Amino acid sequence: MKVRTLAVQGALEFTPDVFADGRGLFVSPFQGTAFTEATGVSLPVVQTNHSQSRRGVVRGVHFTATPPGCAKYVYCARGRALDIVVDIRIGSPTFGQWDTVLMDQVDFRTMYFPVGLGHAFVALEDDTVMSYMITSEYVPSNELAVSVVDPELDLPIPADVTPIFSERDRVAMTLTEAAERGVLPEYSQCLAIERGDGR
Repeated sequence: MKVRTLAVQGALEFTPDVFADGRGLFVSPFQGTAFTEATGVSLPVVQTNHSQSRRGVVRGVHFTATPPGCAKYVYCARGRALDIVVDIRIGSPTFGQWDTVLMDQVDFRTMYFPVGLGHAFVALEDDTVMSYMITSEYVPSNELAVSVVDPELDLPIPADVTPIFSERDRVAMTLTEAAERGVLPEYSQCLAIERGDGR
């Protein structure tokens, strides 16, 4: 398992070994020992999610109210997607910065989102399936969004993609609006939750 540090503080890309032969292939997108060695924490998964999207679907930038907070481990089980991590944690040294990981069926890259980070992706093929391991259960009132097309963020939506948004994402607030409303996670609290002493 190869690990790459991303531009957003705490976010990581993992690339597992792929074992291919005449029958097909075998890959382990998540490996607990490698994850703990890279992050210093375990991933207490309480829910898994699965989404299927046609080409052009853009989901995000989604985040969970903190507390309770939520960490995510994401990979593309089918198709191809541009996965985007955005630092929306007030007080973070990389606040407002983002990075991307191309997820596909060649390298099977994955991304880890610590508590408090924003997540978005762009489906680059029809029937793109994204799988998530998350550390808290889905509670609708805790789920928030910042606009993917916020010019302050200037996220890299590919020029050859016609974006398809949900109504929720279409009307999402800007990063500045979210900060003014006081709904963005606090960096220090996110770190405490990650360590297990901030809930």
